[in-house]
Amino acid sequence: MNPRTLHKITYGMYIICSKKDDSYNGQIANAVIQVTAEPRTIAIAVNRDNLTHEYILQSGVFTVSVMDIDCDMKLIGKFGFKSGRNIDKFEGIDYKIGQTGVPIVLNHALAFIEAKVIDKIDIHTHTIFFGEVVDAEILNEDDVMTYSYYHLVKGGKSPKNAPTYIAEQTLKEQPRKEVNLKKYECNVCGYIYDPAVGDEESGIPAGTLFEDLPDDWVCPVCGAGKEEFSLFH
Repeated sequence: MNPRTLHKITYGMYIICSKKDDSYNGQIANAVIQVTAEPRTIAIAVNRDNLTHEYILQSGVFTVSVMDIDCDMKLIGKFGFKSGRNIDKFEGIDYKIGQTGVPIVLNHALAFIEAKVIDKIDIHTHTIFFGEVVDAEILNEDDVMTYSYYHLVKGGKSPKNAPTYIAEQTLKEQPRKEVNLKKYECNVCGYIYDPAVGDEESGIPAGTLFEDLPDDWVCPVCGAGKEEFSLFH
């Protein structure tokens, strides 16, 4: 069986938020669908290990921000590859509080949905929450960031807790014979910095050693700093 066949299923890119008492948390998700028209009901899949899962269970409410095609990879990295147990994900983020008392992320959001949980199903590592829509608005008419675009154009990866995660091979390609340079791996998301390739998006030319990268250079996938990288073996 080829597990990558499942990547042919169409997904979007969303930020799911919830609350617990006076605390907020959010995460990237791709599994969001409309289930019924009357009443308007959506379903989301959230990993049981995620802090957002705990918050949804406690509060029974959540919001969905639909990401646009120009969504900043640093925003995806912050909400998709870092834990709210370690950082305040909403620091420096543009958001508003919705009718449910849950934050709605506005950065690169072309629409949002608020929902109240009416049912749930436990499926192995994830819980599917069914939410009745209590509010929804379109913020702009930009194109939607699809999961395919995120992978193929942005070069993004799936966090290990994502329902679409497929374990990558330890070594994706044979080392280039003409270059014998050390690679470094992001401890947050698994991105490999290859000096033979550089980082064109950040203006880093091929042949730039990791040690020579600017101090303010960050992982192009999740936004982690150089201190989050270790030698790739």
